[in-house]
Amino acid sequence: MSAIVTAGMVVIGDEILSGRTKDRNIGHLADMLTAVGIDLKEVRIVADDEDAIVEAVNALRSRFDYVFTTGGIGPTHDDITADAISRAFGLPCEHDAEADRMLGEHFARRGIEYTDARRRMARMPRGATHIVNPISVAPGFKIGNVYVMAGVPSIFQSMLDNVVPTLRTGTKLLSVAIASPHPEGAIGGPLGEIQKAHPETIIGSYPKYLDGKFWTEVVVRARSEEALRQAAGAVEAMLESL
Repeated sequence: MSAIVTAGMVVIGDEILSGRTKDRNIGHLADMLTAVGIDLKEVRIVADDEDAIVEAVNALRSRFDYVFTTGGIGPTHDDITADAISRAFGLPCEHDAEADRMLGEHFARRGIEYTDARRRMARMPRGATHIVNPISVAPGFKIGNVYVMAGVPSIFQSMLDNVVPTLRTGTKLLSVAIASPHPEGAIGGPLGEIQKAHPETIIGSYPKYLDGKFWTEVVVRARSEEALRQAAGAVEAMLESL
């Protein structure tokens, strides 16, 4: 049987939910995980609310192999992700000695005071391991199967580059796109029958509009080349028959 590895994501921040900040991390994580054979199965966007973060993280970490969080690990009062993750695991949230040292030295080199607010970025659950931050030094952290990273896209992406090579990966999904000149309403019924006949595949249809005409892109996904070939052949035969 194909090895399937799954993941969930928790995006944290009032600014995302209010629309003030447009999320750029979901798509990047999905691309990176798909490339290495990990299925991103669920994404939750939650406010800067400790109860909401705890509930979301506990729900997803029990359901999927990996959970990735973004946001809420900065120096301000509403950066409460470290506290929430600690509570989710039943661990104390405390200043990590190595993170404290790195941040202190970083700000000293820049001639900037290492305030209590900046020191908040060294807090994490007891026993957590660092996720390297090559851009602004303040580390993310890993505890259990949960990876906690910054919300700033450039920092998140740089952290993820260090995380992905350490992950257990599964069999990659193969895919093929088939252009249909017919709208979804015309192919929905027979496409459903093809999906039932090929349960080892995932078949999706995506409506398109170009030059005043509607058409449909049918995408077939499978972990087996043979299964992909057979289902795609069935879709093409169905389209030719219409």
